[in-house]
This record gives sequence, structure tokens and C-alpha cells, in this order.
Amino acid sequence: MTDLKFEDCLARLEQIVTALETGNLPLDESLKVFEEGIALARHCSRYLEDAERRIEILVKDEAGTPTARPFTPSEEEA
Repeated sequence: MTDLKFEDCLARLEQIVTALETGNLPLDESLKVFEEGIALARHCSRYLEDAERRIEILVKDEAGTPTARPFTPSEEEA
């Protein structure tokens, strides 16, 4: 699963949700795809957390020199 792209993972997760919502799967199959869905959701979450850590913003320090620093959600509002 580690080689899945985020978009592919999300698309498969949407397929699983649709299949479970229809209620047409046997119980064993429902459990199997539910477990797959949980694993995919965790994978997507880790992917997003990693992406957030990689995002940096460029700001000027006191001397006017551009520097990079990690993005924090509170800065988005400022």
C-alpha cells in the first residue's frame, strides 16, 4: 500500500464507501472491504500529515532576508 498515490487511495476508499452503503455485500465481504477501507484511510491520513510537515513558508526576518520556516495553521488566518 505504501506505493499507492494519494489520489488512487482516495478513489478506492470512495469505491469502498459506496459498496458498503449499498448494503449488497455479504457480511464476510463487507468486513473485508471495511478493513481495507480503514487501512486506506490511515494511509491517506499519514500522507496528508507528511505533506503538511513538508510545507514551508518564506518570510522575511528582522534584517529583511527571506527565510524558510515550517507552516503552522494559525498563520493561514493572519
